[in-house]
Amino acid sequence: MSQRFFPGEETWFASDSPVGSFRAFFEDDGETGYFYAYDRSLVDRAVLDAVHIYNASSVVDRERESVVEILWSIDGLKAALLINDYPHAVIDFATRCAYCRTGFPAAANGWTRGTWTDDLMNLF
Repeated sequence: MSQRFFPGEETWFASDSPVGSFRAFFEDDGETGYFYAYDRSLVDRAVLDAVHIYNASSVVDRERESVVEILWSIDGLKAALLINDYPHAVIDFATRCAYCRTGFPAAANGWTRGTWTDDLMNLF
């Protein structure tokens, strides 16, 4: 499943893991794009971590409609963010590690920030 959007326009797209209570979602608030790790079973602090995807003002072709998609690994513990079929981030709920091309921001408490490599897509 995917959704069409224009970078720099408010967008929210979520996908739930096929197992458990994990959710991954992408949000463009009009200025920045972020990919979030979320746990639906938690009342407080349901957002576990978030990674920066882009600053809307820096997106060269933001007037072009884009497609956002979230993929899940077979075990339902890893989520990948693709925009226009290009991988931007991976969240590994099992190891509590998130990866993105920008490496920003610092990981949330209890999480780590991994170094991006295109080999991460082999998990999917």
